[in-house]
Order: sequence, then C-alpha cells, then structure tokens
Amino acid sequence: MTEGSEKRTIGFIGLGLMGSAMAEMLLDDGLKLVVWNRESEAYPHLEKRGAIIAESPAAVAAQCEVVMVCVIDTQAVRDVTLGTNGIVHGAKPGLIVVDHSTAMPEDTAKIADQLNSAAGIRFIDAPVSGGPAFARARKLTIMAGGSESDLRSVTPLMARYAQNITRMGNVGAGQMTKVLNQAISGVSYVLMAEVVRLAELSGIDAARVPECLAGGHADSVMLNFAYPKMLEKAFDPPASLASQMLKDLKNVSAEAKRFGLNIPLVDSAKERFADYVDSGGGRAETASIYKAYVDE
Repeated sequence: MTEGSEKRTIGFIGLGLMGSAMAEMLLDDGLKLVVWNRESEAYPHLEKRGAIIAESPAAVAAQCEVVMVCVIDTQAVRDVTLGTNGIVHGAKPGLIVVDHSTAMPEDTAKIADQLNSAAGIRFIDAPVSGGPAFARARKLTIMAGGSESDLRSVTPLMARYAQNITRMGNVGAGQMTKVLNQAISGVSYVLMAEVVRLAELSGIDAARVPECLAGGHADSVMLNFAYPKMLEKAFDPPASLASQMLKDLKNVSAEAKRFGLNIPLVDSAKERFADYVDSGGGRAETASIYKAYVDE
C-alpha cells in the first residue's frame, strides 16, 4: 500500500455478506472508511471497528476519493450511483467508483459513461469470486474492467481482501468475465449435488472422494469446497444465497442470448435453482441445492 492510498478516505456502499467482509478488512488495516447500506443491521458491527456512517450514497461520495460498491444487482448499482441521493450527487470530479457487484456488462458500461459525463467520475467494474470467508482471508479473486491507470490506483486497496486481481479490458469486461465465472460456478454446484447424492447412494466412502480424486482431471476447488459442505450438510450460516445464484445464472442466459449462443447445460442448472428457489430455498446457502436431490 502506498502512502497516498493510506491517506485517502474510502467509501463502502453495500454491506451484505460480501460487502461487510471486505469492509472489515479495510477497517482492520486502519483505513478511514465511510459506509452506507440500505438496511442498518450491519452498522453497529462496523461502527465498533471504526466505520463512519453516512446518511446516503451521495454523502459517502462527498467525503471520499474512492468508493467501493457491493450491491445485489444492476438496478441496485444504478440506484446507488445515479438515483436520488446517489453517488453522482455528492461526488467531486476524479472520484473513482469500484463496483464489486455482479451486474450486466452492457448496463455497467452505460452507468459508467453517465457517471463520467455528469460528474467526472471514473469507474472500475470489479466483481469478485470467493465468498466472505475468502475476503476475510484476503484471498478473493477480482476480475476488473477499466483503465489501466485507474486500476493501478486502487489495486493496493483491493489487495486488502483479494489475492488475484486481473484487468480483463475496458469497463464491462470485468462483468463479462463474472458471467463466465457464474456459468462455471452455477453448473458446478448442481454437478456437485448430483455427485454427492450418487456417492451416498452407492455405498462407497463418500467422504474420501475428494482425497481419492486429488491430482486427477476431476480435481477442483468445487470438489474440495462445495462437495464437503454438501456431504456434511454445513449450510448455516450461509456464505452465499441460492437466490443470488439464480439471478446470476439468468444473467448468463441473457448474455448467451445476446450473442445467439445455445447453452443447454447452464440453462438446466438455472432451472434446477429456479425450482429450488420457488420451493422456498432462496435465502438458503447456495450449496444447499443438494437438498433438491434428497427426496428424489
């Protein structure tokens, strides 16, 4: 971290499971942090760590040189940046917005253009992969879109909670890469659920499957992360939500449609998550998609 970035006041908007974990890392490292969230539940916890509570996204922007955003979807990004009391209404020219949300690529580029035209705001789309535990271990993966100079300026901040930060192109490229990430993740969660259930029903020592397959073509992060979680039914507290995965898989389908591509495997996983969410599993841990197979 450079001396200049140490002295900057940083904003953080969106304090859900992911946002709170990232904000904690910035506070633990002694940075001055101004925060805002639609719901106030996260405030006491972060206030104890030294966070300054702002009354709106505009009030966050007015106090900061860099503002991180981590909200639920494209519309939420638009609301906190361009809406009533949004960032655009409080920002000074040169403010950098780093959007860690998962949003649509084309819409992200349009939002960035509007912010720049209206208030001279620079924008980086920087969706993340890894979950809250990875953030607290400072091991998130970030796929970024934006100018090289802007990304260099904020990389030391993001390195407080990420170990792999890659520029994939101009604004929107980070979100396009996240689309690919979620296609892989969503299909993999469903695949792991099917594999776990098949292993259980077969009578083999299901717990030893990751160990047995280590180093082979089937070895993967998901085999060593999602598979044991499903096998142990370790779904509480949730690290991510099934409803969010469904939202992300819908984004994947929309992008594939934009390019005229048929993606039946992703669409099948999306249908699995849609059925699970419809049955009441929306607020449950993503890996609990395993439950969809228990009674079949």
